[in-house]
Amino acid sequence: MTAKRLGKGIGAIIPEFPQGNVESVHTVNEVNIDQINTNPHQPRKEFNVDAMSDLVKSIAKNGIIQPITIRVADNGFELIAGERRLRASKQAGLSTIPAYVLPITSDVEMMELALIENVQREDLNPIEESQAYQVLYDTFDLSHEEISVRVGKKRSTITNAMRLLNLPDLIIKDLREARLFPGHARPLLNLETEKQQLNLWRRIKDEGLSVRQVEQIVKNIKSPPDAKQIPVKKNKSVFIKSAEDKLMHLVGTKVKLKGTEKKGNIEIAYYSQDDLNRLLDIFDTIKGNLSE
Repeated sequence: MTAKRLGKGIGAIIPEFPQGNVESVHTVNEVNIDQINTNPHQPRKEFNVDAMSDLVKSIAKNGIIQPITIRVADNGFELIAGERRLRASKQAGLSTIPAYVLPITSDVEMMELALIENVQREDLNPIEESQAYQVLYDTFDLSHEEISVRVGKKRSTITNAMRLLNLPDLIIKDLREARLFPGHARPLLNLETEKQQLNLWRRIKDEGLSVRQVEQIVKNIKSPPDAKQIPVKKNKSVFIKSAEDKLMHLVGTKVKLKGTEKKGNIEIAYYSQDDLNRLLDIFDTIKGNLSE
């Protein structure tokens, strides 16, 4: 079996089934539920109680619409994909379940198929998907590049997904329970300490920050603006403030003094040509009074 075919999903890898107790892998077989063992590397770990209850009722009334996928094992069969349907069928009291039997002998191929099926059906939360990639990496010695080829995703997607597992447990729990989006969580990985990650995580929840806002906050934490470039606003002395007030009262417009009591500049604002002419008249009057 080639990686290229794996990357296209289960539908691309169903060949003719070898001679045995079923006609072909395309045939839906009724299999005794008690003969099916669960997949020890099942990517999906979370099963919503309410959703499972609804599925049990549906199966009890309508039966199984979508067959599960299994493989032949030493002690019967082993589940590849469809654990929710298998669990619900047991709860509904069914003794058999419709299933496709795939000619899979390799554990890594079974893990790949289970992951592909769940990812394509969007049945996994971000942490389940990350953990599944981690199993392929740790247990089956696949590189990030090999995983990306086999599941049909970019290498960067695989790497970024696996990195989520490095976040604090509280953040991972929120990702698992869909209270936090991966887009909000990924920037947190760039922070150096767990305390920084948790502090920003709380801000995301309390303030409803957007992904862009989170990215900017992380950027500012990592590379704070140069303090030298930030102008320091100095409090004006009582003398300067008093002088500004006197001049504003004299000329009837905004006046700003820059400097100290001994040396500086005076800025007088005007807002039109008429306003400027008014100021010039005031200065002429002052000049005349001084010359008398």
